[in-house]
Amino acid sequence: MKERLTIVKVGGAIVEDSERLSQLLQDFASIKGQKILVHGGGRRATKIAQALGIESKMINGRRITDADMLEVVTMVYGGLVNKNIVAKLQANGVNALGLTGADIDIIHSHKRPLKDGIDFGFVGDVERVNGAKLKTLIEEGIIPVIAPLTHDGQGNILNTNADTIASETAKALAEYFDVTLIYSFEKKGVLSNPDDDESVIPTITRAGFEKYVANGTVAGGMIPKIENALAAVDKGVNKVIITLATAIDGKHGTMITK
Repeated sequence: MKERLTIVKVGGAIVEDSERLSQLLQDFASIKGQKILVHGGGRRATKIAQALGIESKMINGRRITDADMLEVVTMVYGGLVNKNIVAKLQANGVNALGLTGADIDIIHSHKRPLKDGIDFGFVGDVERVNGAKLKTLIEEGIIPVIAPLTHDGQGNILNTNADTIASETAKALAEYFDVTLIYSFEKKGVLSNPDDDESVIPTITRAGFEKYVANGTVAGGMIPKIENALAAVDKGVNKVIITLATAIDGKHGTMITK
């Protein structure tokens, strides 16, 4: 029987809220079995870029990462956010190790090609995650904390979507562990009514997802999040849950299934 592994992804809104982040990290520390934390940090990057006089350019909610912005996100994601989370986890008795995809070559990607005529700059699309190396760390009692940065093997760091990193990491480790992937954010789950925080959809299948997209129930940034979740389930991840940051026990939120 495979050992249980829980991968929790925490978004930038929670990272920016010290009280909610502290609670999430306490809850993460109490999760039984093996675990990995994947974090975002886009809001902090936008704030620091503004302070440095660097314009943040977004198209359809996706960041354009030019050379100046790449320096900012590398500093913020790989340094400020990642190491603060690692320090807080150590205070909670979690032997955490902060990593980017470049560290020990855990996540290799390629620069995103032009998409609909849009050049996203130094943005990476994941090619592979080295599950074997992550497994080795985990078996040594080390808890990986992964920043949303990858590399192309040619010496370049690439900004990469944290939801995608969580999904690809979950898929790579499904060979070795019984994996649960949890996307934590500001809502209790995927809502049927965005104005009603209690209207959580308990389960979403691929057919249900297509229906919800068609009728507008699921829109915006929730679409790629669920697409990543469905991709993980299709590749052997036991279950994917989208839930409130204070409810990462695997018993709440919206479950994504086949």
